[in-house]
Amino acid sequence: MTATAAKETRAFQTEVKQLLDLMIHSLYSNKEIFLRELISNASDAADKLRFEATKDDALNEGDSDLHVYIDVDKEARTITIRDNGIGMSRDEVVNNIGTIARSGTKEFFGQLTGDQEQDAHLIGQFGVGFYSSFLIADKVTLTTRRAGLTKEHGVHWESAGDGEYELDTVEKETRGTEIVLHLREEADEYLDDYRLKSIIHKYADHIPFPIRMMGTPLPAAEGEEEKAAEIETVNQASALWTRPKSELSDEDYNNFYKHIGHDFEDPMAHLHQKLEGKYEYSLLLYLPKRAPFDLWQAESKHGVKLYVRRVFIMEASEELLPRYLRFVRGVMDTNDLPLNVSREILQKSPAMDAMKKGATKRVLGLLEDLVKNSPVTDAEIDSDVVDAEIVGEEKEESSVDYADFWSQFGNCLKEGVIEDDANRDRIAKLLRFSTTTSDDQTVSLSEYVARMQEGQDTIYFITAESLAAAKHSPHLEVFRKKGIEVVLLHDRIDEWLTSHLTEFDDKKLQSIAKGELDLSSIGENAEEDKKEHEEKAKAAEPAVEKVKEALGDKVKDVRVTDRLTESPACLVSEQFDMSSNMERILKQAGQSVPDMKPILEINPDHELIQRLAKMRSQDKINDFSSILFDQAVLAEGALPEDPAGFVRKINALLKQ
Repeated sequence: MTATAAKETRAFQTEVKQLLDLMIHSLYSNKEIFLRELISNASDAADKLRFEATKDDALNEGDSDLHVYIDVDKEARTITIRDNGIGMSRDEVVNNIGTIARSGTKEFFGQLTGDQEQDAHLIGQFGVGFYSSFLIADKVTLTTRRAGLTKEHGVHWESAGDGEYELDTVEKETRGTEIVLHLREEADEYLDDYRLKSIIHKYADHIPFPIRMMGTPLPAAEGEEEKAAEIETVNQASALWTRPKSELSDEDYNNFYKHIGHDFEDPMAHLHQKLEGKYEYSLLLYLPKRAPFDLWQAESKHGVKLYVRRVFIMEASEELLPRYLRFVRGVMDTNDLPLNVSREILQKSPAMDAMKKGATKRVLGLLEDLVKNSPVTDAEIDSDVVDAEIVGEEKEESSVDYADFWSQFGNCLKEGVIEDDANRDRIAKLLRFSTTTSDDQTVSLSEYVARMQEGQDTIYFITAESLAAAKHSPHLEVFRKKGIEVVLLHDRIDEWLTSHLTEFDDKKLQSIAKGELDLSSIGENAEEDKKEHEEKAKAAEPAVEKVKEALGDKVKDVRVTDRLTESPACLVSEQFDMSSNMERILKQAGQSVPDMKPILEINPDHELIQRLAKMRSQDKINDFSSILFDQAVLAEGALPEDPAGFVRKINALLKQ
């Protein structure tokens, strides 16, 4: 190859330098993954060519035998990985290797802790790809040409991983990419053919393209010359999801997950099924053990890959599964779509609707299996909505604690309640919460209902900014007194969740901080409690009137409460008004919020309220009422409108 354009030296993007440094120091015990990553990239390049060639056969350039070739030169101490896939143009080399052009980069670096084991998982999620070369090499050269370009558009790239790389234009006769790794002194083990083949069997046996290496020379008979070694294929070279489950081990499934998920850990669980009916398709789906760092990034592209007749088409998460299941990794393969399918076709295709519907049901079934810690049987799957017949042995065993899944992906399922009307009841059974009897987010709504008091027909909940704020809310006082369990909601999404999940198992969900509270039918002496409350309310009317006059238009109303047993006052909203927590969330997000005044409820048994009822000085009444209101605001997790004024009034009260 001869240079046909001026050579240039460029600096790596800052993030690339950081990633290289982190990777080399955090993945010291996982160096062998360099081969997994480079073969994975080569396989992706072959996938892309095969797909693009369905529209333009000229891209094959007369060679449709897609493969990966690995060559070891022990004397030169190099390993060469060569593919005849789609290749790269000069701009693609700069964009794909010189920079990290993806969303979530800032969040990724922000989550690094300095703990090598924990950071290794994050690096794996982020995707080390080509940069893994530098785990074993002190110099890497890459030569590539994109299919469809002429030979003079070859690109040569070279770097020692020290912050800079050289870029040159060269002639390259064939399409595809060749990477040469110049090994570090301590990396001699990777010059052994057997070692490389064992890594390929471990990580890349499922790659659907042949991975070829030079075989061992054949022994010669006496008096004959040694026979030259022949090139051999060292992997199965078949799509793993098309193989019978009886042929596959847990290790096979786990290694395939690590390939598609770019993860260093085994998955939490997997689902492998072939479905036949009106439409035929195969699923191989995984639940990761950990949430990816960019799970909440709208631009995140990871998810399920779509294949048509084993040809990779696209990574099409939301077309294949609803967004709330975006944590699922895997593949779906069908014969019922054209190879030149586009996203527009996907969005209008009845086959895709059926596949998405069926896959969603299967994933929810897998989660139900985790809950029960027992196999999902055919009888437990709603066949009338799946519209397919399971073929073969389809039970999925699980020994995973569902709490582990919930801690990583629970809030995604809450999105499902909001977005997926058809599966809302099914998803609701998978939700887990903290309550006043258990604050570790393990209580299901079914368990709550089973523990309800005699006479209770409502599921009570409270929303707050944090678990601590929810646990210590004054609104819980009467519920603790009566022994009534309350669900503690402290994630931002819970405000939207409760606006969509209004009933469960024919029981209404009700916020204990909104509307009138009627607990008269629950517990012993209910009628006596109701009569006593009415008498106290009548006796407290003077105090109510004084506070109402003092606060004026700061509140919608002042009334006697039956929520409090220890605190003097609390704020509540009308039944269909926005909660104070929701109001804070929207304001923090820069949203305009309608001016909705709260209701102040006062506790007639509290000494402060009884003292206020006897006051005659309007100034004292005003100060006392203002302090009561601001204390109630603080108990909600917000700040008073005039914090300094609140402190002055408290100090004045303390002096008295």
